Amino acid sequence: NGKKTEVIITNQSNYRVAIYTELYITEGGTGGVNDEHEVKQIETASRKRRTEDTTVKCNDIFKPLCGRETPIRTVLTKGVAGIGKTVSVQKFILDWAEEKANQDVHFIFALPFRDLNLIKDEYSLIELLHHFVPELKSLESTQLFKYKVLFIFDGLDECRLPLDFQNNESCSDVTKKTSLDVLLTNLIKGNLLPSALLWITSRPAAANQIPPDCIHQVTEIRGFSDAQKEEYFRRRFSDQSLVSRIITHVKSSRSLFIMCHIPVFCWISATVLERLFSETDRGEVPRTLTEMYTHFLIFQTSLKNDKYMTKHETRLNKSCKSDREFLLKLGKLAFDNLEKGNLIFYEQDLTKNGIDVTESSVHSGLCTEVFKEEYGLYQEKVYCFVHLSIQEYLAALYMFLSNSSAKLLKTAVDQALKSKNGHLDLYLRFLLGLSTDSSKTLSLKRLLGQTTAKYIRGKIRENLSPERTINLFHCLTELGDNSLVEEVQRYLNSGRLSAEDLSPAQYSALAFVMLMSDEELDVFDLKKLIRSDEEHWRLLPVVKNSRTALIHTGLYVYNNMAPFCRLNSCNLTETCCDTLASALRSNSSPLRELDLSDNDLQDSGVKLLSAGLGGSHCKLGILRVDWCKLTEKCCEVLASALRSNSSPLRELDLSDNDLQDSGVKILSTGLGDSHCKLGILRLSGCRVTEEGCSSLASALRSNPSHLRELDLSYNHPGDSGVKLLSAVLEDPSCKLEKLK
Repeated sequence: NGKKTEVIITNQSNYRVAIYTELYITEGGTGGVNDEHEVKQIETASRKRRTEDTTVKCNDIFKPLCGRETPIRTVLTKGVAGIGKTVSVQKFILDWAEEKANQDVHFIFALPFRDLNLIKDEYSLIELLHHFVPELKSLESTQLFKYKVLFIFDGLDECRLPLDFQNNESCSDVTKKTSLDVLLTNLIKGNLLPSALLWITSRPAAANQIPPDCIHQVTEIRGFSDAQKEEYFRRRFSDQSLVSRIITHVKSSRSLFIMCHIPVFCWISATVLERLFSETDRGEVPRTLTEMYTHFLIFQTSLKNDKYMTKHETRLNKSCKSDREFLLKLGKLAFDNLEKGNLIFYEQDLTKNGIDVTESSVHSGLCTEVFKEEYGLYQEKVYCFVHLSIQEYLAALYMFLSNSSAKLLKTAVDQALKSKNGHLDLYLRFLLGLSTDSSKTLSLKRLLGQTTAKYIRGKIRENLSPERTINLFHCLTELGDNSLVEEVQRYLNSGRLSAEDLSPAQYSALAFVMLMSDEELDVFDLKKLIRSDEEHWRLLPVVKNSRTALIHTGLYVYNNMAPFCRLNSCNLTETCCDTLASALRSNSSPLRELDLSDNDLQDSGVKLLSAGLGGSHCKLGILRVDWCKLTEKCCEVLASALRSNSSPLRELDLSDNDLQDSGVKILSTGLGDSHCKLGILRLSGCRVTEEGCSSLASALRSNPSHLRELDLSYNHPGDSGVKLLSAVLEDPSCKLEKLK
């Protein structure tokens, strides 16, 4: 009837607070490749053309970027567990159904892989759609596919199909019966229904299952920004006093604050900290990932009148016997199926693990936020953990309680390293975190912790992928071992650090320090740390996983950067300037000196940068942008920044740019303003003549100017220009001390 079918999206998990969804499109032809190869492909592409990140709205992922005309058929969206991939899909569908976006699309078929895993029989594409949407049977196949169709395949990492793109037979007939694997591979390759749009979501490590040439655009969900983390907690609770305490605690631990860029971790942290801060004798507040999940599990087991966590000895062993037994059954179910890659379960799976689905405990408060039942597209009852990270934690808990030994931990390390899609990484972190639980005897803690940490440090020294290396550093953090990180930190603090001093393992440690360290570095000189593409490769995980980082042709900039940051001659373009401006506006940025000389910033880059210079929190005193291909067009925004009463800028180097007299004249309007505090201005080699000197002389007499040093070397002031400026020097109200 021309109307869209009503779409109802149920919200079964209360962590889904609708704030914003940010998607980043990375150009460079990376496709759906394995992360450890993706880095090299990005860098290869960057040599041919500029690689950049573009922020787009979720509803616009099928729209070609500015300057591109090639239509986009297949989009791959990557993101870590809990970052918001499924919620983004739901929001996209809801906006479409409510006629707010993408109205050129007539049909959207959302087919999550966890539901497709249930398909056993052969189907044609049209029969498959009829199976999931019986209402379509009234339409002929030829009629259906005259319309614009979008298929959404959510959760590639949950797929149990082989997806054999190389050996599967070719299929282009929508009415031909075949296996689901053949249908999907041909649909993705474009053999089947080439006019259809496809959207696939996946954890990064599983994205390599799709050939790169089948993907037209890669996007990444990066989660909450620092401001959005705070907004989440403020929207979650009405008690602003509680909100302030929670935010203060989360910010006090850099690792927790970084983890909160993942919405599901915000939800777990909010649940735990709300309960803890409501207790009069709350005990130690969790600071590691494992501690947070342990508290979360205890709260969800409804321990009623027990004092939660008043002492470490109350962990789990004060749960009632039935709850403990049930948790162990859930843990065994979690572990057995995590190994197989199964994330949804059926009644026979529960029965096999001794879980009676008719037991009241399955439907009690114990499970409301841990284990749930739902209905798939088949309308068949299925069971799953409310989030994959919960399954990973319970799997680790089961294995640890069943067999706590150093051998177990070493075996788990080896198994995680052998995993092709990283599906055991978080499980390993939980397992190691549980091994340091304070309820164990000190001697056992020392035995397990020290032995395993030594083993992990040995593995880090092997030539592993950067993702594996960084995960092992996370594991060391859970074990409380920071030896390699401390070793690199000593190099940093000594001032003797150079690339030649660092082993590959130490370079990875450096990346970890940059991401997790609470300490500010005195000086961050990027060029001293880069020897080859290998170093870029090892630093990339910091960029990919940190909301405070920027990558651009080998550039890594941190919002918690050093007070003195030298980024000269780094092949930068205007792309970096927006993030730099954001860093300058941050009230936590300690940056006092920024050297961006000899880069391709151009006027557009300086205009973006100036937005940060005028911010009330900006503390930047020295800015060097010489040799940056600037013209008079950038001078207006620079003059505006100088006129700002909050600008702390004291030294500005614009040498060797094509400013000419017109640019200097505009700049002088800022110099002559009463709010300008600039003390040193360098305009060497800027093609300034007598006209420009006249404007500068006038500015120096007004205010009176704070300028103490002016460099006009390698210009053409002529005799008259020199006389004008020399006369200013003799003016007693002028503070100019040095004129070149």
